[in-house]
Amino acid sequence: WYETNKRNLPWRKTEDPYAVWVSEVMLQQTQVDTVIPYYERFLIEFPDVRQLAAADLQKVLKAWEGLGYYARARNLHRSAGVVCDTYGGSIPGEWKPFRALPGVGDYIASAVLSIAFGQPYAVVDGNVKRVLARLLRIKAPVNAPRYHAEFKSAADRLLDKTAAGNFNQALMELGALVCTPRQPLCRQCPLEDHCLA
Repeated sequence: WYETNKRNLPWRKTEDPYAVWVSEVMLQQTQVDTVIPYYERFLIEFPDVRQLAAADLQKVLKAWEGLGYYARARNLHRSAGVVCDTYGGSIPGEWKPFRALPGVGDYIASAVLSIAFGQPYAVVDGNVKRVLARLLRIKAPVNAPRYHAEFKSAADRLLDKTAAGNFNQALMELGALVCTPRQPLCRQCPLEDHCLA
């Protein structure tokens, strides 16, 4: 379903860990259509982690201007410095060192490591929680932090570990395009026959 129906988004044309990471940071709290031009301009100005690390923070913040949540840009810039100073400019492809970078939480770590490195980590965002809640009839509210572990456990159980990046993106895309918050398109859903809701 994903291969046939996925949106043509610029960050899906690469498996470069840096580009994937930039996209995931920008996509936090920001709509896809808003992110696209920022992402493209940012990668022209700072095409790799070394150039981002070497850039003046004010220049980075200027490139981020209008996206909001500026702590994301500051943390990305700080993390680029750590990657260059500690890992010789190579973004670590393992959980512990990547997760320890400034601003990298479980979601970003799971997304980048699965998409760019093929690591078997399930992502859990709002779209994924909604799909899982309906598919498995999880009664816990999707927006209550105390139930996050329940959704993470469900996502981990379903994860296709041989294609984690595509699986994660497929679940997120399903939530964005079909299993929407209001008026989901159930008749178009590839999981309709399996959905408990």
